[in-house]
Amino acid sequence: MKASKILLATVITATGLIVACTKNNSTGGSGNSGSNSNGTTAAEVQTQSDDITQVSNEMDAMTSDVNNSLNASTTFSGATSFSGSAADGKGVVTEGGGGGIILDLSICDATVTTDTSNGLRQIIITYDGKNCWGNRIRTGVVVISIPVGERWRDTGAVVTVSIQNLKITRVRDNKTITLNGTYTYTNVTGGLLKDLATLGTITHTISADSVTIQFADSATRIWSVAKQRVFTYNDGIVITTTGTHSDGTNNDVAIWGTNRYGNSFETLITQPMVIAQSCDFRLISGQTETIRPALTLTITYGLDSNGDPTGCPGNGYYYFKAVWVLNGSGKTYTYIAPY
Repeated sequence: MKASKILLATVITATGLIVACTKNNSTGGSGNSGSNSNGTTAAEVQTQSDDITQVSNEMDAMTSDVNNSLNASTTFSGATSFSGSAADGKGVVTEGGGGGIILDLSICDATVTTDTSNGLRQIIITYDGKNCWGNRIRTGVVVISIPVGERWRDTGAVVTVSIQNLKITRVRDNKTITLNGTYTYTNVTGGLLKDLATLGTITHTISADSVTIQFADSATRIWSVAKQRVFTYNDGIVITTTGTHSDGTNNDVAIWGTNRYGNSFETLITQPMVIAQSCDFRLISGQTETIRPALTLTITYGLDSNGDPTGCPGNGYYYFKAVWVLNGSGKTYTYIAPY
């Protein structure tokens, strides 16, 4: 992986460790979309933990690709100049000003083209199935549309992102997810990443009412997303993500919908999710809480294989720790797995 890429590289390998703090006599579920399970067996909750982690991280990685592509194009970004080299819409290496931030805006497993014919203003990202990151294979298309006269650098600029059959295959176990849907991506504060050290902060928001996710077991579900991403500079770019939706009782909701077992859920970001360039743009910390009628699931990120906080592991793995309580039963379980 390249430390300079603004791309969240999600690496999930090996088999997780499950430790029951109390006795668990239930058996693991199959994960089949036709199951009548309430999704509370140990295997099913482990699967949901992995689903939440994989889908959220892959959507963040795709959004980083969108941001890179917008920043790389002077036509769409409104950038007046680059201190290094840049090819319009091609996402080649750029060395920005404002403290000498080094950006690699390319996408190693995709080609990026633009379409400005017949009044269109689109950037098209086509994933080509290369395993250049070593952890995933992606195919499919993402189309970014920006209104005429708007520039990504402008305060409040809004683009529409259409996800078209984006299939992601995790190399270590061939687990696949396929994403379809549309979301809006807003540059709340304005500004471009090349100027981050000068600007101090840049804030973006992501809003999606219905992203369709097809899991490997053929279950197809719809999830909604509401996130804020704040970019700062501290020994490199730091991206801090929080949830922005409120259900009337709970704030900081980032994702909600139905899991592969047909159970409704919502996931709150209870501790900001932090991605750091100094650790190869990987997720280094954060915590979520998933609320369902049958259980409460807490996932903590940025840990070692023992479930303790750790520094940047270099080429090794971070781990997440999922802890859940079956509501009304008093039973608590812990699951640790790499990402």
